[in-house]
Amino acid sequence: MGRGVTLPEWFEFSKMEIKDVLKSLETSKRGLSEAEARARLERYGYNEVELKRENPILRFLKQFRSLLVYILLVISVFTLLIGEWVDTAVIMGVVIINSLIGFIQEGKANEAMEALQKLVKTETTIIRDGKQLQVPSSLLVPGDMVKMEMGDRVPADIRVIQAKNIFVDESTLTGESVPVEKTPIKLSEEAISKGEFRNTLFSGTLVTEGNGTGVVVSTGAETEIGKISKTVKGEGVKTPLIRKIDEFSRSIALAIISIALINFIGALIFGYDIIFSFLASTSLAVAAIPEGLPAIITITLAFGVAKMAGKNAIIRNLPSVETLGSVTVICSDKTGTLTKNEMTVKCIYAGGEFYEVEGTGYEREGEIKNTGSGLPGPLRMTLECGLNCNNASMTDGRLQGDPTEKALIISAYKGGIVRRAERMDEIPFDSRKKYMAILTADGMIYVKGSPERIIEMCSHELRDEPMEIDRERLRKELHILTSRGLRVLAFATREHSDGTVDDGDLRDLIFLGFQGMMDPPRPEAMEAIKKCESAGIRTIMITGDHARTAETIAEKLGIPAKGALTGSEISSMDDKELMEAVREYNLYARVSPEDKYRITAALQGLGNIVAMTGDGVNDAPALKMADVGVAMGSGTDVAKEASDIILTDDNFATIVASVSEGRAVYERIQRIIYYVLPTSGGQGLIILSSFFMAALIPVFRFLPLLPLQILWINLFDGIFLAMPLITEPGDADVLERPPRDPDEKIINSTFIRKVGIVSMAMAFSGLSVFYIAEQSLTVTQARTVTFATVIMVHVFYLLTARSVENSVLKMNPLSNKWILYGIGTTLLMMMLIIYVPQLEFIFRTRPFPPEWWGVVIPFSLTGLIMIEIEKLIRRRLKG
Repeated sequence: MGRGVTLPEWFEFSKMEIKDVLKSLETSKRGLSEAEARARLERYGYNEVELKRENPILRFLKQFRSLLVYILLVISVFTLLIGEWVDTAVIMGVVIINSLIGFIQEGKANEAMEALQKLVKTETTIIRDGKQLQVPSSLLVPGDMVKMEMGDRVPADIRVIQAKNIFVDESTLTGESVPVEKTPIKLSEEAISKGEFRNTLFSGTLVTEGNGTGVVVSTGAETEIGKISKTVKGEGVKTPLIRKIDEFSRSIALAIISIALINFIGALIFGYDIIFSFLASTSLAVAAIPEGLPAIITITLAFGVAKMAGKNAIIRNLPSVETLGSVTVICSDKTGTLTKNEMTVKCIYAGGEFYEVEGTGYEREGEIKNTGSGLPGPLRMTLECGLNCNNASMTDGRLQGDPTEKALIISAYKGGIVRRAERMDEIPFDSRKKYMAILTADGMIYVKGSPERIIEMCSHELRDEPMEIDRERLRKELHILTSRGLRVLAFATREHSDGTVDDGDLRDLIFLGFQGMMDPPRPEAMEAIKKCESAGIRTIMITGDHARTAETIAEKLGIPAKGALTGSEISSMDDKELMEAVREYNLYARVSPEDKYRITAALQGLGNIVAMTGDGVNDAPALKMADVGVAMGSGTDVAKEASDIILTDDNFATIVASVSEGRAVYERIQRIIYYVLPTSGGQGLIILSSFFMAALIPVFRFLPLLPLQILWINLFDGIFLAMPLITEPGDADVLERPPRDPDEKIINSTFIRKVGIVSMAMAFSGLSVFYIAEQSLTVTQARTVTFATVIMVHVFYLLTARSVENSVLKMNPLSNKWILYGIGTTLLMMMLIIYVPQLEFIFRTRPFPPEWWGVVIPFSLTGLIMIEIEKLIRRRLKG
């Protein structure tokens, strides 16, 4: 192919005769030469959909995107300029540790993604230079001749050249669960306008039956799957937690900057030198900034990630763990997510009787009910016809072939019929004729196909004996099955003495019966939907199937639906009309990828937090648009790349466990913020108060705590005392409450009250102890006593911070071993900083007489006592 040749859009090939397709692609049925294939690979690139891979350096730098971090970086620069290199080193260490935690966690999630992607098949059978060989799918180029067989994953967009009874499952692309027959015949303009590309195999779809040969027309990003993947490469929407943390960080940062600036200007006005003024302002800023909070929130999310991984959910985007807790709507694809993706015969009509069939999916357990002591003749014949007029197979207990034909094998097995007759001849299924027929060695023709077509081909029907057919009555029986949302096939037979069979022999057939089947709901999905309902979460089913089928599945799943809104109806609506429609409808049928995207956007426009579950390429744009995209582990790479969470067991019920964990994560984050922020506020108030009291009380011309001491308390004590709160169990009724309001503020009345109480209690304790100690100890010892007091206030406050509502007296202090470990570690480090000379030098501490612990402990109880009083008052007011 010359370098000047430009490929037409792939759909143009569907309108061309085969010889014209080959001419346009400059190839033949012998395939390309190796030299030409290499040249085209250089021109068109590898046959891969390029998935987003974030540069590790950029992923690390992304962790610094926080106003609080920016403030610390500015402070570190100024401390370096004035020679406080130890402070600079510790501040930078804090920032880097926080960033590393986030970087490592995101890296683990990405590694899990890459492990899943390695499971994809990569070999394809092609013809080059007239020889058949296997090559990696990534090396395919336009013009390659590809051979496809049952079970193969289509590696590129391919124009069919030869086909023998080839059917393809395109549910990953269209959402339609019924396999589509493919043909080499060129298509008319009318077919093109309907999107019926029956002579094109699309990348990522699956051959379920037959075999064929085709020529590659599009590879990589130019395939349909590649084009859809382009829509998922942009930035996703910010999660509620990210929005709240951003808002909270801005508020805290602006307040800290303002107060520190006022403090600095005030110090200069009061006559302090510029170095002291800066140190005082820096101490205030460092005291007030919750340095450990970003790391603790990241660890909390990571803890949620670990718990969810144990429940078959891989988290690709950490904040999505918390976002699940505020989800108000789950939009789910039907096929394979809410259903088993295994067609199952549910009801059989034969000999004038209906027979219900137990069991679901391809499991052989279950029986055909109401058969009495043995199978009635018409029922047996119907099952035998379904088993023999069938190209699916079972090998070593594993079924292969078309889902509908696999269902017929299982229904026959449930009736005790396992042996097939020897086949002599076959008339393959044809979508225009709508039937398939075989001839057996014992001289029987078996026919299966469209009920209307089979009924017309029959002159008799089988009861105890063959009798004249009553077509109107059979159509009424058929309506009973289709009204249940079942997909129905009809079966017929006749004797035949010749060794071959053709269409002309299919006359005066004897009607045997109907088999009605469906893709059954997952039992665990039904239970999950009930839990979602009790949790105030709306479940919406979105499918490419017909409306009646969707309504039947929705009813069995327990999804309340007033009917199905179809894709054509959605297309006729503008965005405002669709927004009104999504208020009412929980069921959407025959939808396109664009419709899914619009439905998600409309739900978000109404203020919903939307989770979208799916596994196909068609789900990817909506997965990216959703607040939480949830992909199936067996789904396409594009869907996984677009998602925030991957369910490795493909189980919709896992979403409920994820929602529960998401709500528990938010409770943990809330407890941690209620713990960390009041203690940071208290330290800031100590510095601010000492500055303003310095004019009246000379002792406060010395800072009660130095910046490095405050930084250590905020980072080390904050993390080791706050982290155990991560392991506190969530409330038992977490799934019995409505979803959180996504607009709920982190800074609310409870937060303000706790910050105020604990800050004042800590400031009172710290200032009082410093004032008392400075009277008889050195300034360094007084600071050390204050340092110990502030740490002990943290320790005692932790005991009551385990619950927002319950009293510390009702909580077992030994029930959470991690709290005991955290307290023990904090106390040990405090003693080392006070009594180890090398650490004394770094932190500028000095041991104080042992009797001063008798002063430290009582003053350390103020925070706990005040919060316990606040809880008591709040309980009294409520009850």
